[in-house]
Amino acid sequence: MQVLTRWSDIPDFADEAEEARFWETHEMDSRLMATSVHEANARESTTITLRFDPRMLSRIKRIARSRFLNYQSMIKQWLAERLEDEMRKL
Repeated sequence: MQVLTRWSDIPDFADEAEEARFWETHEMDSRLMATSVHEANARESTTITLRFDPRMLSRIKRIARSRFLNYQSMIKQWLAERLEDEMRKL
């Protein structure tokens, strides 16, 4: 198993199958993961409820486990990344 120590070591993937093959032989260094998690002040966040198809949620959790992340944190990361992309388009 190859351990990744820099975010730049993660390539762009053409599809989910290619990404799955990559993560079968690679893993993130725990120190890299620890430094990437934003510790939000409890007063800075608002609780909401989202409803997911059970199969979709299962897939999300499986991806999060493979990356040693909490699935809720990963969803927030995905949303933050997409928000940045959308804001650049404005």
